[in-house]
Amino acid sequence: MVVTKTDKVKLLAYYKKGLELYKSMKFSEALDYFKECLKIDPKDGPSKVYVERCNEYIQNPPPNDWDGVYEMKTK
Repeated sequence: MVVTKTDKVKLLAYYKKGLELYKSMKFSEALDYFKECLKIDPKDGPSKVYVERCNEYIQNPPPNDWDGVYEMKTK
């Protein structure tokens, strides 16, 4: 699959919105945007990471005073 410049611009817009929602602890909404990124470019590593993190936080939400930093639980 070839990702065009137009695709990359679109992907970046979705990624930016997803990141904004993620940092606002709106993980379900953010997940939708990161999934859209992967529809454009299935190999987009950062979006894959945020899909995993959103899924994790949907199941186990961080505390209300969460500062946006992801803490790994395992190596």
